[in-house]
Amino acid sequence: MKNDNNKISFGSLFSSIMKNSALKQNMIIILALIALIVVFGILNPNFLDKYNIVSMAQSLAPYAILGLGVTFVIATGGIDLSIGTVCIAASVIAGKLYSAGMALWLTIPVMIGIGAIFGLINGVLIAKFKLPPFIATLGIMMLSRGLSALLVKVPNIFYPSGTWFNQVFSNFKGFPVGIFWIILLMLVSMYLLYKNKIGRYILSIGSNEEATRLSGINTDKYKILAYLICGIGAGIAAIFWSASFVTVASATANGMELDAIAGVYIGGTSAAGGIASAAGTVIGNAMLVVIRSGLNFALARFNLNLNSTYVTYVLTGIIVVAAVLMEVLKSKNAAKVKLDKKKSKT
Repeated sequence: MKNDNNKISFGSLFSSIMKNSALKQNMIIILALIALIVVFGILNPNFLDKYNIVSMAQSLAPYAILGLGVTFVIATGGIDLSIGTVCIAASVIAGKLYSAGMALWLTIPVMIGIGAIFGLINGVLIAKFKLPPFIATLGIMMLSRGLSALLVKVPNIFYPSGTWFNQVFSNFKGFPVGIFWIILLMLVSMYLLYKNKIGRYILSIGSNEEATRLSGINTDKYKILAYLICGIGAGIAAIFWSASFVTVASATANGMELDAIAGVYIGGTSAAGGIASAAGTVIGNAMLVVIRSGLNFALARFNLNLNSTYVTYVLTGIIVVAAVLMEVLKSKNAAKVKLDKKKSKT
């Protein structure tokens, strides 16, 4: 009887997990990620080399953190195209101050502060001045890139290597410590999204902004807060970028924001707003990192005369479109079921 009860409890637990659409989607993405790792490992065993795994983990940190920040914005139904350039702007400006004699530890609050300022500007433009998110953040993307280049005035900024800065935020004796930071920031994001009124109101704005406003919630305040969190995420990502790539240029990381946003969509956050998955964002960005690295090894293994970057763009585009299409079809199906139930009751 005891075994039967255990079987029943396990079965009910599995059933409850599968009924939770967010958990089910995350499980599907994790299985897809594992499948990709296995396939690339078979195509080229060097893909599973310890040094490549460490390299992928290091490169994941800034993208995953950017993705976690922009998840809050996308949850409102908005978008932030400036996160990539703001990240690099924060890195090069803080690096310029460091090279001028500022203490290394001060670069951390400077980078976070720069990200927060740009995020706040985005939020005010969108919430108070009612600019479309695409236009506002596109303008800030250009502004941050140009402003950082004018302030720094040199093509490359150099951060020190082999210091506590690298060990805390990048690589500690061969171990990618960024993984711990990603998990910590993911848990903080999950708390804010699901267990705090900040996340509840942000998700409510994404579901129905007008109804949220009529219920007495200051929607402008929480929209600004969403973009502020996103900007802070860009500043934190700059710390990990600077620690991992000790040479930083203003013109680097073109398209960085698109990769991070793609990971958010792949992870199950709704493009229309109202639904967000912090864990899915991390898994989605991990999938893109695996694809980028795996394609390099696969193409090298078979001596294919193809540019891995362009192949990655093709695959990423297909995956993003498929993920958003599945979300749209799921929403339509849910709406149809709800309408049918309403008609049957009538």
